Amino acid sequence: MLISNAYAQTATAPSGSGFLEFLPVIAVIVVFYFLLLRPQQKRAKEQKAMLVALQKGDEIVTIGGALGRITKVGDDYLSVEIAENVTVQIQKSAVQTVLPKGTIKSI
Repeated sequence: MLISNAYAQTATAPSGSGFLEFLPVIAVIVVFYFLLLRPQQKRAKEQKAMLVALQKGDEIVTIGGALGRITKVGDDYLSVEIAENVTVQIQKSAVQTVLPKGTIKSI
């Protein structure tokens, strides 16, 4: 015959403790936390603090790359002067960074 018979293996006794079997999974979770979750939470906290601290006269860069000076601050929106006599409304969440005072004049 060309095909041989397949027999079931005998059951082996459990070896070692269950904790050692889950140690690699626990290690991956710890690495995932310190390399991905924790830095992301820290960045989100810094971004939220920056958005709360926005005030009139701050120079900002939007996510789209537009530079401007804040002329009016609302709850969810900002009025930003991007050129002389040109004001746009943007959402607060669209602010990427706050620039030091005088940066726009030097550009």
